[in-house]
Amino acid sequence: MRTVHHFIDGKAVAGTSGRFGDVFDPNTGAVQARVNLASVDEMNAAIASAAIAQKDWAAVNPQRRARVLFEFKRLVERDMDVLAALLSAEHGKVLADSRGDVQRGLEVIEFACGIPHLLKGDHTLGAGPGIDVFSMRVPLGVVAGITPFNFPAMIPMWMFGPAIACGNAFILKPSERDPSVPVKFAELMMEAGLPAGVLQVAHGDKDAVDAILDHPEIKAVSFVGSSDIAHYVYSRGTANAKRVQAMGGAKNHAIVLPDADMDQTVADLVGAAFGSAGERCMALPVVVPVGEGTAETLRSRLLPEIAKLRIGVSTDAQAHYGPVVSAAHKARIENYIQMGVDEGAELVVDGRGFTLQGHEGGFFVGPTFFDHVQPTARSYQEEIFGPVLQMVRADSFEAALALPSRHQYGNGVAIFTRNGPAARAFAANVEVGMVGINVPIPVPVAYHTFGGWKRSAFGNSNIHGPEGVRFYTKIKTVTQRWPSLNAGDGVIDSSFVIPTMK
Repeated sequence: MRTVHHFIDGKAVAGTSGRFGDVFDPNTGAVQARVNLASVDEMNAAIASAAIAQKDWAAVNPQRRARVLFEFKRLVERDMDVLAALLSAEHGKVLADSRGDVQRGLEVIEFACGIPHLLKGDHTLGAGPGIDVFSMRVPLGVVAGITPFNFPAMIPMWMFGPAIACGNAFILKPSERDPSVPVKFAELMMEAGLPAGVLQVAHGDKDAVDAILDHPEIKAVSFVGSSDIAHYVYSRGTANAKRVQAMGGAKNHAIVLPDADMDQTVADLVGAAFGSAGERCMALPVVVPVGEGTAETLRSRLLPEIAKLRIGVSTDAQAHYGPVVSAAHKARIENYIQMGVDEGAELVVDGRGFTLQGHEGGFFVGPTFFDHVQPTARSYQEEIFGPVLQMVRADSFEAALALPSRHQYGNGVAIFTRNGPAARAFAANVEVGMVGINVPIPVPVAYHTFGGWKRSAFGNSNIHGPEGVRFYTKIKTVTQRWPSLNAGDGVIDSSFVIPTMK
């Protein structure tokens, strides 16, 4: 059976802990590989190696660092089909979605290729008599990323691209459920010219995470995962004086006003709710039609489109989505469906019990649709992270605005309308970090920044874009004065008060 090793000091390294995790094929339910799980000692050794490599890497000028990323981008594009197939085989998402996963990460690599410009500081000539002041952004040293199973290509690139461009060394702890693509990225970075040790990939579980959070050499940690774990990572990391950005769960809402383009809205809702089997933090699992007429129209239009959805293996080019990532996650989703029934919501479409002929052991969940869901329901308040769409009816714009604003999560939200003033008011007042106006999945482009509010994010820094560069660097400000070329000019006197610019 294939074993996924760590990638340390520029090469694959077999683990010494004696512990392994199973990597399943979600299409069949069979174990297809095992992955090394690092011990604390192994993590500490990887971090120590990265610290040595980082010093030389930081001395490389930003333009040459950018050239490595340019070449990495070319190599990833060259190997796109191989990477997508590997990703789909371990995650279960269909190939087209896997290509999108890789491509969206590459867009942040493209942004990071502009690092020579992004690292430029400020300069003031003549801030005082013969005094100039300038600032520079310098790398932190060794930083780390802990990434989730649902985007094993995109989110690692969101993190290590800017971090490495800024001159840091990076420790990547990917999800042990689908670990192979991150290792492949490390190999491609080496092929692109990155020095050994600058990007380390160490697999593991809580032991590895805690080693990252506790090690004094790690200066910053970026995390994406569930909110409970995000809070743990933020709390433990900041307690150890680290910078931490920790992105958590979501329960994104789609507000549908009566004047919405219903054809486009229905198409967007079906794709955003059920794409990638709902395993996206920016999925749209809740739809809020405003007014009974809007709700009845939307329901009547959604049902035939849901019925058309094709669930298949990840290599099925005709499938809209594939299996979920694990048997445990399938059981969790089905438990939430039963919870919704028990809470009194109307189960209009039940995806439980779905099987695919020839793949009866696969982790498949059919599309599920609830209507008349109450905001007090636990199944509404919590993240399901599966192909489940819940309809919560609102009788007014104000009531619809209040639902995402009052929810414990504040990652993304979308409004569908032709009414410009209503959309503007919604965007200005909704208590959510990322807003789409007639855009179902409002993930910002790479040169902006990604981050939610409330229990969707811990810390005060977002991922990628200018925020990412600021997160992975610190500012040094220099105030300089040069002695006069003519010796003896002026009077040299001691000052015992704080200097000011008179």
